[in-house]
Amino acid sequence: MKLCVFQGTFNPIHNAHLRVADYVLKKYDFDKLLFIPAYKPPHKDYDDGMSLHRLNMVKLALDDINNPKIETSDIEYKRESKSYTYLTICELYNKFDIDGKINFIIGTDAFKDIETWYETDKLKKLVKFIIFKRENNFSPLEYNYLKDKGYDFCFEELSFKDISSTNLRKKIKNKENVDNLINYRVKEYIKNNGLYET
Repeated sequence: MKLCVFQGTFNPIHNAHLRVADYVLKKYDFDKLLFIPAYKPPHKDYDDGMSLHRLNMVKLALDDINNPKIETSDIEYKRESKSYTYLTICELYNKFDIDGKINFIIGTDAFKDIETWYETDKLKKLVKFIIFKRENNFSPLEYNYLKDKGYDFCFEELSFKDISSTNLRKKIKNKENVDNLINYRVKEYIKNNGLYET
């Protein structure tokens, strides 16, 4: 199986996430693309009570796409501990018959800190990173030193869309219109559960 994973906080999932997934599936011949909401992101502050909500919102957004190649995975939610990518990737290799390496979608903002990740020297042997730029002043040359250190990665040309979950939460709190930023079923879920109001 040719597997790609999109791991993140997804707090909440928004249209830029879905746009990246659509791009990847059109460009690459992956058999499956797994969205993996982190249970407890190790590099971010987190609210335990939001873990299930974030998982549910990803399910709603992906159900609406109705693409058989895209699935939501609760692998990190079930583990109920800090969501270390290395542990998740090892678990996926045990679960699936992987063809080549697992591909891993990541933004430049996260990839620049890749050397600080848990078991990064082991992780870099297991995955190929598919990197999307998250800033306007971007130079791939800044990352050449990571190639020399054994990281396997490529950069994609998808144009930068400045949608951040942080700004999206602020808009929702301020009751601004987010119809063009978020799936309508996710928007309804947020409203019905009173999320991001404080």
